[in-house]
Amino acid sequence: MNPSDPRCHRIDRTHNRREFLLKAGGGFGAVALSGMLRAAIAGAAPGRAHHRQRARRVIFLFMEGGPSHIDLFDPKPELNRLAGQPLPASFKRPITAMGEANSPLLACKREWKQHGESGLWISDWLPQTARFADDLCVLRSCWADGINHSSGICQMNTGSILAGRPSLGSWVSYALGTENTNLPAFVVLQDSPAVVVNGARNWGSGFMPATYQGVPFASGPEPVANLRPAHGVSDDRQSARLALLHQLNREHAGPRSHQSDLDARIRAYELASRMQLEAPEAIDIGRETEATRRLYGIDRPESAAMGRLCLLARRLVERDVRFVQIYHGAGNRWDAHAGIEKNHAELCASQDQPVAGLLADLKSRGLLNDTLVVWGGEFGRTPMSEKGDGRDHNPTGFTLWLAGGGVRGGQTIGTTDDLGLHAVEERIHVHDLHATLLWLMGLDHSSVVYRHQGRPERPTVNEGDVVRKVALG
Repeated sequence: MNPSDPRCHRIDRTHNRREFLLKAGGGFGAVALSGMLRAAIAGAAPGRAHHRQRARRVIFLFMEGGPSHIDLFDPKPELNRLAGQPLPASFKRPITAMGEANSPLLACKREWKQHGESGLWISDWLPQTARFADDLCVLRSCWADGINHSSGICQMNTGSILAGRPSLGSWVSYALGTENTNLPAFVVLQDSPAVVVNGARNWGSGFMPATYQGVPFASGPEPVANLRPAHGVSDDRQSARLALLHQLNREHAGPRSHQSDLDARIRAYELASRMQLEAPEAIDIGRETEATRRLYGIDRPESAAMGRLCLLARRLVERDVRFVQIYHGAGNRWDAHAGIEKNHAELCASQDQPVAGLLADLKSRGLLNDTLVVWGGEFGRTPMSEKGDGRDHNPTGFTLWLAGGGVRGGQTIGTTDDLGLHAVEERIHVHDLHATLLWLMGLDHSSVVYRHQGRPERPTVNEGDVVRKVALG
């Protein structure tokens, strides 16, 4: 072509790098780009851990509303001795903002026993969980910043009391990817149709691509709606439908590569089509024996709902789902501002056998060795009474426990004061907890980085220390 021809200097500014790769070299550049995008955005291949993985999977049992640590795992004889009296002045720190500091102290009516060879203290509200005392690492000195449910649940899930950050499950999915491309890497379950405080923000991906958000499965007989093709639709016809949908989605998404929500939705359709191959079998707890169903308490009306979820969680992690979170008491039912005896007695009965069954089942199948189980809520409850027979929110000192996943069981870490109000020794902030969970999964929390608006963002908001005492050697 003649250099003087004006067509030599025509620049088509509508072309972008994706179009260049599509047209250059017969399109082989786009093949490489597609592969990189799929790995980077979808996390289709497992990521690389920073150090030895003690845990490959997590089951987080979230007791929504705040269970009372001083009635379950942290006995306080001094509380009963001073019951009915105002909170002593020595305990009134500026951080105490919950409830009325002058409300009388409320006695704990529980019977306490030491369990297992370790002699771990557990109350009579959790007799089945107590059988696994030597597997539990009880963190008695947890503390958080959120004083209400919205901020507390948000921080326990995302590290921040403010909405907008990715959830812990999203960070794990981002950092480690999935080991089963036919199932979601991060699944969320809840024990009732009630709405969990903050809803989907608790398992959202925040500023990361939406594909890392948790996938909620419904309670009841059909956890995943519309998973099975309509009656009368053959496999060939369904495959043709999905192929056409895939083609149309990709053509639509081509010029809109910046829209992560759109990309996540397309990938959700693709995942849904793959789930039709494996998910029906994975979520079908009817395949389990009656003995297994009894183990999880599914045969009892008070524990059937939680039992189904715990059994489903086991079926998912044995199929390499990376992160499963169960919300027990969905709709803030652990929030015992009044009538704590009735409230906690019913809730403990509804989850004690299912949780014990989960630990027993994981253990018998060899899955507990590399599956980390976490139990706890967004905060604990105060030693002061509220409404005469309840307890208020307490983020300044509360208990969670860990089991499996390389955790050294039969130990307690940290203490609260004599009344269970404030964490005082070996204090474990939510950032420390998250750093520890990630460390058990082989991740250095300071090295898990996602750049957002030019800033290096990390799962623990650039804070947190690993509690290394939790782990076996």
